[in-house]
Amino acid sequence: MILVQNAVISDDIKEEEFVCNLSKCKGACCVEGDLGAPLEEEELAILEKHYEDIKPYLSDEGIREIEKQGLWIKDWEDEFSTPTIDDKECVFAVYDDQGFLKCGIEQASNDGKLKWRKPISCALYPIRVTKYDEYEALNYDRWDICADACELGRELKVPVYKFLKKPLIEKYGTEWYEELVREIEEG
Repeated sequence: MILVQNAVISDDIKEEEFVCNLSKCKGACCVEGDLGAPLEEEELAILEKHYEDIKPYLSDEGIREIEKQGLWIKDWEDEFSTPTIDDKECVFAVYDDQGFLKCGIEQASNDGKLKWRKPISCALYPIRVTKYDEYEALNYDRWDICADACELGRELKVPVYKFLKKPLIEKYGTEWYEELVREIEEG
């Protein structure tokens, strides 16, 4: 276990290797699972503010579900997440011409429509963050649909914390990330 400020980080995040392999999984994480993407409370306002900028990047089915369910839902644990289409893909996921799922929010961001790239829970995957009163726990989430990403990570020798450098900095800041690297490399 690694401690950095108010975060408890599992050893798997330094020991496991991972690099998304979209050519193999085709974005399965946007469709598999029992809910949409977890959302932080501050992300709800971003979705509200920028929905009209994101909407042109969404599928007709996604738009219909947003009109029916809203931009987010509260799950059984009273947490926020994105709605899904027929309990499958996230309403913000769109299929490209090769059948790959991509994030409509990220597409809008890439085109300069908004600065927010996508929900932090998506950007941080395979790390899952659990919030407690005094700290956050960062754990590595093993999922069989990511077997090819684990294989590619081992082949390229990229540990999870290095693969996720940008989103970790986005969430916790540069100073936090540098402290994490020091703890890992000196520990």
